[in-house]
Amino acid sequence: MGTSAELAQYERQFRRAGLPLFIEDFSPTHDIFNRAAPLLTLVFLTEMLGATSLKDKVWQNVLAAGLALLVLITAFGVLNVVRKRPFFSFPSRFGLPELAVFVFLPALLPLVTENQLKQFFVFAIGNLLLVGAVYVVVGYGLIATTYWSLRRIAGELANSLTSLVRALPLLLVFSLVLFINTEMWQVFSGMPVAFIVLSVLAFTLLSTLFLMVRLPKELDAIEDDVKSDPPLRRVQRLNLSVNLVIRQWVQALVVSTGVGLFFVAFGMLGISASIYESWSIPVGSWSLELKFLGHEMLLSASLVKVAIGIANFTGLYYSIALLTDSSYREEFLDNVSAELRSLFAARADYLVLRAQVSQSDSGPIAK
Repeated sequence: MGTSAELAQYERQFRRAGLPLFIEDFSPTHDIFNRAAPLLTLVFLTEMLGATSLKDKVWQNVLAAGLALLVLITAFGVLNVVRKRPFFSFPSRFGLPELAVFVFLPALLPLVTENQLKQFFVFAIGNLLLVGAVYVVVGYGLIATTYWSLRRIAGELANSLTSLVRALPLLLVFSLVLFINTEMWQVFSGMPVAFIVLSVLAFTLLSTLFLMVRLPKELDAIEDDVKSDPPLRRVQRLNLSVNLVIRQWVQALVVSTGVGLFFVAFGMLGISASIYESWSIPVGSWSLELKFLGHEMLLSASLVKVAIGIANFTGLYYSIALLTDSSYREEFLDNVSAELRSLFAARADYLVLRAQVSQSDSGPIAK
């Protein structure tokens, strides 16, 4: 007969793998917001500063902040009493009343003390966005998935470098041509840093959209391959999809970062100051001259921008190749299938054990 301790062990395994929704009774009130309670509490108490004003004296602001803190603590204590908890207790569950107090009560402080309607909406919307972010990050295991992926890369750096080495020959065929192209330098060297960041985000979004379009078919194939029984619910498939997207991001980041660093090094060796001048390319907002084996090298802002631009194309290509190119697809999905096979087997055992524990807790069924 199974025990609750064994169930908890399975649930920890799902959380560490970034699949918390594999837990059958996973609840936002008990399993999401209560895990983020320290962060929410810190934000809630810090927002007492909303009652202060730069126009007031220091002692007035200290008094206003103290009174605001008293109001916040008292209001939450009253809510505890209404919810049949001790006045100074820490809630074990965060339902709609607790979240409503967290979102709107601190926002009322600047409205009441300074009649600042704009600050009310800023505080309320900011708190609401924080609640949404906590729900997504904790509820879908983004932190655990990212930590798992980074730990896997740190533990299996050789495999990551192998992926990079395998990707480089195909990527360098067109990347080197782009790198020594004058128009490429003119485009990226004159691009503002904000536009470079936006291009990185745009390429990441594009690769993610492609993956999300392909994932339903791939997940069906993986489920059929590993004989998942019972089938995953829709929310569990979504959790698994997010998990796979994070893994793909990490792998693409390793490859694109390696390519970007390669072109920074290659540019320092091959693109001298005279070439900058003949191409009419500015060095950018900063530059650094170095010497290596008697050869003058130039590291510049323009070189970094061009390297990032090529790394963007590389990351997009590699992300698509993970699901379209047979060699990359086999490497990525075979590893995923092997890991999911063990997780699905653990899920089946977990469901059986959970039924046994539930039956033992409810006692024998009368016939």
